[in-house]
Amino acid sequence: MNKFLLILLSSLLVSQGQKVAVAEALEATATIHGDRAQGTISKHIYGHFMEHLGRCIYDGLWVGEESSIPNTRGIRNDVIAALKDLNCPNLRWPGGCFADDYHWRDGIGPRDKRPERINIHWGGVIETNAFGTHEFLDLCEIIGADPYIAGNMGSGSPQEMRDWIEYMTFAGESELANERRANGREEPWKIPFFGVGNENWGCGGNMTPEFYSDLYKRFATFCRDFSGNHLMRVACGPNGGDDNWTKVVFSRVGGHAQALSLHYYTLAAPWHDKLSATGFGEDQWFGILRSTMRMDDILNSTEAIMNDTDPEIYRGLYVDEWGTWYQVEEGTNPGFLYQQNTLRDALVAGLNFHIFQKHHQRVRMCNIAQTVNVLQAMILTEGEKMLLTPTYYAFEMCKVHQDTKFLPVELETPEYKFGDAAIPAVSVSASRGDDGTVYVSFVNTHAHDSINLKCQLAGVDAQKVTGRVLSADSLDAHNTFDQPNQVEPREFTDVSLNDSTLSTTLPPHSLVVVTLSN
Repeated sequence: MNKFLLILLSSLLVSQGQKVAVAEALEATATIHGDRAQGTISKHIYGHFMEHLGRCIYDGLWVGEESSIPNTRGIRNDVIAALKDLNCPNLRWPGGCFADDYHWRDGIGPRDKRPERINIHWGGVIETNAFGTHEFLDLCEIIGADPYIAGNMGSGSPQEMRDWIEYMTFAGESELANERRANGREEPWKIPFFGVGNENWGCGGNMTPEFYSDLYKRFATFCRDFSGNHLMRVACGPNGGDDNWTKVVFSRVGGHAQALSLHYYTLAAPWHDKLSATGFGEDQWFGILRSTMRMDDILNSTEAIMNDTDPEIYRGLYVDEWGTWYQVEEGTNPGFLYQQNTLRDALVAGLNFHIFQKHHQRVRMCNIAQTVNVLQAMILTEGEKMLLTPTYYAFEMCKVHQDTKFLPVELETPEYKFGDAAIPAVSVSASRGDDGTVYVSFVNTHAHDSINLKCQLAGVDAQKVTGRVLSADSLDAHNTFDQPNQVEPREFTDVSLNDSTLSTTLPPHSLVVVTLSN
């Protein structure tokens, strides 16, 4: 069979969601500059986001202390274990859009006396408030994650926000601190991150950037540091690449904000006609990967604006909502945003990790949407059952980059072409740990071609290499409750180290992480 027919056959197989034939091996080269180590890749780039939306909180995390599902103070033990294994660095809560209609007093005190409210943003269901401030901060302590609180600026008041911060963080004698103690928490919590509003250009109030900037300064004035707690105050940033919002807000809020947020979802389709999470062909595989790579351009333009008024890079950029957004699964509540999660989503995660790490000087936190049962989730649950998604495994494999030094990479990669468009076939990111170990992650975006890669190691002293790979036979491979282990990492042996050259063949549609050590 000639080369043309083989490529055609593999493309047809991909379009039918069948096993993928390898058409050929392409060639790529790279140089990893261990001799040019840069700043630290913050662990917070690998952060998470959980909102009172669908089954993220209830069923997904919170089952209550009386549940037959094994739990710790009402929180599912299986989810606790999974998040611990990720080295989950932070959790953003309670929203999302929900945050700007959330009043913190509804979620404290005896659960049987907490008011029931309508969740106006997500399905119009009743919010019981069984999971509130104490439950969330308990979860953070259990898994070792820093809390990132999203405050209500849309329908709340400066006093409400100020009082919540005192309730959580004040160590002395005050009415609010004593109320916290009466509710079961003697010592204050540490709250390092606090968002002043969420998506205030949209569901958080449909504000103009000028109005939001002035309102932000009013609210932020009352977001005080109590008892040695130091808040990173986060201003609401742009929707994707809205440069005007960024220019106005960042210049006007000035030093009142220590960080600016940014939201970008990967759609590759009109908002009203989203793609399917499964059952797609190579056209949608390519479209999603191409769309997610826009993140790099968005960060470049946003950072350029921030650099005009903050050239010393004092203030951070937090991509605190990102991920894929597809049609909901058939038969589920449209307002619950429950979608499957495939190998494609794992590669989306890998590509974004590489982009965030490249921008490590300004990008200091990122939060995937969302942790459980919503959008590009780490975990799916169904009653007592729980499964880990391909995206979970991307986080688990790449967690080695947390709090390491960024190593520049020069890459020469072939293009992955589909129709009239093209994207890089290979993405690479490298880092070095405190003990000298070097970690390199690779993404091969190509649907059906493997990549022969030779990588020169400059300033890297290593004697051995080990690796892991995440891939599958079909592009839409995913884990189900009946078959929860369809997509999971395995040992990767197609890699060798000879003096200062790392040689490998990256399988098609794969994420590979290798460790170089002595």
